[in-house]
Amino acid sequence: HVQLVESGGGSVQTGGSLTLSCAASGDAFNNNCIGWFRQAPGKEREGVASIYTGANRTYYADSMNDRFTISQDNAKNTVYLQMNSLKPEDTATYTCAAALGGGYCWPASRVFGFWGQGTQVTVS
Repeated sequence: HVQLVESGGGSVQTGGSLTLSCAASGDAFNNNCIGWFRQAPGKEREGVASIYTGANRTYYADSMNDRFTISQDNAKNTVYLQMNSLKPEDTATYTCAAALGGGYCWPASRVFGFWGQGTQVTVS
């Protein structure tokens, strides 16, 4: 059973930081690809970052690695997205997703088959 639960969203001022958490069931976490995506109102969903948990290997979409950091905590089956120097244009619903079986782990929507419900981030 694959379950992904996001938390940590909220409202923050420009320049602030937030850390999002994605708690994954064991089936989703172990030796799989977990990614973060975001979707702003009226815009398409875009990939932010992903991590292959079997090797702690990270991937970032273009322009996302200067302020965002993805990481994992194996003991908690959790993947984090640390977001710094937030800007109003970072306002979006952030969703984590899982791609089972490892392999290709680029943060592109087509790679991922399981999705969480999302958590809202508002920067003002």
